[in-house]
Amino acid sequence: MLQQILADMYIEPELLSELNEEQKQVLFLKMREEQIRRWRERETQLEKEEAARLKDKKVSGKFVSWMKGLDDDVWVWVMGEHRDDKPYDQICDEIMAERAALQAQREAEQLRARKEAELGKRFSGLHVEPEQVVLSDQLKAREEQRRADEELEEERRKAEEELRRLEQERKQQIYISLKEKQRSKHTLDQQDNHWQQTLQKSKAADVRRRSLAKQTMEDHRRRSVKALERGRVAAATKAFASSNPDPNPPPKPKPRNTSAAVSRKAGMRRSFSTSSRDHIIRWFREEQFPLRAGFQSDHSRIAPWFHGIISREQAEALLKEGGPGLFLVRVSERIFGYVLSYRSKEGVKHLLIDASENCYMLLGDQIRFTSLSELVEYHQVEPLSSCGEEEFLLQPCGQTEATADYTELFT
Repeated sequence: MLQQILADMYIEPELLSELNEEQKQVLFLKMREEQIRRWRERETQLEKEEAARLKDKKVSGKFVSWMKGLDDDVWVWVMGEHRDDKPYDQICDEIMAERAALQAQREAEQLRARKEAELGKRFSGLHVEPEQVVLSDQLKAREEQRRADEELEEERRKAEEELRRLEQERKQQIYISLKEKQRSKHTLDQQDNHWQQTLQKSKAADVRRRSLAKQTMEDHRRRSVKALERGRVAAATKAFASSNPDPNPPPKPKPRNTSAAVSRKAGMRRSFSTSSRDHIIRWFREEQFPLRAGFQSDHSRIAPWFHGIISREQAEALLKEGGPGLFLVRVSERIFGYVLSYRSKEGVKHLLIDASENCYMLLGDQIRFTSLSELVEYHQVEPLSSCGEEEFLLQPCGQTEATADYTELFT
């Protein structure tokens, strides 16, 4: 089931609703790891294609040479380390003031040229050549020329003062404009820094999730070693790996229909979820009942903790009056599988049991069991959760009504 979810990168809402928070977190980590694995494969493929494409291009004759320092290494200057280095804000202010002065000076030169052209055009008619007048009028002409030259110089002086004033005002305007642009850029940089911090927090959260997943896997490994020592998982491994059947296998009922096979492969087509109660009953009768699912380990009778197709609310109602460790295993009403419902100190919790690979395992767990009873017996001595307080299956929750809720599964 987990492999198909990772292959499709999709989980149906009905299946997701059966998971508790811890299983959802483990599933999220698995899907995230699968996304990263696929991304790395795609990046590796793109790098290979890029390398092949660059190989076909001609090698350019351009190159870069680095300035060397006294130690014959690449010369590096770190701003602010030398005692004569100016602060960053001061350097920026000086650069902006210089740019404003240069731009104001260029504009003033253009105004000066236009003003000079206007004055030249204005006073050009007042200039009189001495040869154009008679001798008696030369003194008068020279006096008029002198006054015209003085007037021209006065106009030039006034124009120059006005240009200098305009140049200073324009310089200040340009400096303020550049300062405003710098503030806007600083604001954008702050927003970008905030986004970068948010991204770093998200990455840190991913690291914590990976650490939690690693811790969970290590805990599963530790529990697996303990189970091997107790002989439980060893027996399960032998049952899966051995091709020779047990010399004294427990008797199994003969199928009612000879065309219906006992194995899962020959049974009904598997599906993760279904909305039909009849499909779930059929799945249990054809695939699970021949495997003695829900029976005690000796296959003598139905286990007291086993329940039929009951809802989450019904399971919580059965467990609400008991103490921590009270548990039951019920057939899921939404998927082909089981749900382990148990009471903890925080309340009733539900764990999905994957039964899709000829074994039984808690979704996201690494330990496989050959039967539901083996899974229950294992977690009676080994904790269920790898995070927080350890929780065990202590007391089975049996039937409360006169008619057992699993009757429709066996009749």
